[in-house]
Amino acid sequence: MKVCVFGAGAIGGHLAARMARGGAEVSVIARGAQLAAIQARGLHIDAPDATFDAKVAATSDPATLGPQDAVLVTVKSPALPSVAAAIAPLLGPDTPVVFVMNGIPWWYFDQHGGAMDGTRIENLDPGDAVRTAIGPARAIGGVVYSACTVTEPGVIQVEHARNRLVMGEINDVASARIEAIASPLRAGGFTIEVPADIRTAVWTKLLMNMSSGPMAVLTQSPPRDNVADPAIERALRAVYAEGLAVARALGRDPVIDVDATLANSRKMGHKPSILQDLELGRPMEVATMFEAPLHLAQLAGVATPTLELLVAMARQRARAAGLYGA
Repeated sequence: MKVCVFGAGAIGGHLAARMARGGAEVSVIARGAQLAAIQARGLHIDAPDATFDAKVAATSDPATLGPQDAVLVTVKSPALPSVAAAIAPLLGPDTPVVFVMNGIPWWYFDQHGGAMDGTRIENLDPGDAVRTAIGPARAIGGVVYSACTVTEPGVIQVEHARNRLVMGEINDVASARIEAIASPLRAGGFTIEVPADIRTAVWTKLLMNMSSGPMAVLTQSPPRDNVADPAIERALRAVYAEGLAVARALGRDPVIDVDATLANSRKMGHKPSILQDLELGRPMEVATMFEAPLHLAQLAGVATPTLELLVAMARQRARAAGLYGA
């Protein structure tokens, strides 16, 4: 199976290496020092369950690779327009594209059903660039749980032994193409889940991102330091409650044990990716992880005062750093 991972940062590089280890013919789209390192030495994964090297083809130009059996898009959301502009050479007539990204995805209301079916949220796909270049028919939803960091070009440190990728068709129908993508990932050591409802899976991850993310940006501290402060913990609990109310108003009911999640956060020294982006001067995923949930809250008529305040301050922090919007 020929698979291209578009975006070979920490998550993309980890997935690419696991797929190669599982027997797939893997290529990656990368840039800068990461591209040079992968071309010279491949990818090195240092994880609790395995330490291994993976040789993958690496390029900055998708046109050199040709059509793939599947593409995994693992860039941060601000890079989606550039993916839309460059992905065409990777797409054969039936190539599926798995969007392994944080936040509310651009396809969220496609085949959603009900009164909101087909609703567009402009800042998730400005000018319909992704919709035009790729389209909902190719799209597969992806939610990843893998705390990892690029410690030096080509080297990825993974914090936990169990790493999960949740994949689902946007019409929530089981498909052979998901199983084909899942097979080499399982063989490479990733846990794969295919839920009955991919949107509920999106909300389950989003609830964690929209609580821990804004607070991490504001304090520039990892979860364990934030949860240690009782006032911050109360604010995090309020965000969870508000987020759950929005999800339920939209017909989703994610199961999340807030007490257990916060207990786990007390042990977590890994910085959320959006804090890493702030510290490294990279564009921040404010639109998909912070603003989109607020927009959905407005559509659903749900009040989210704590989230609204935290997002407003985190957005201002991102703008002050020159990493989001104008």
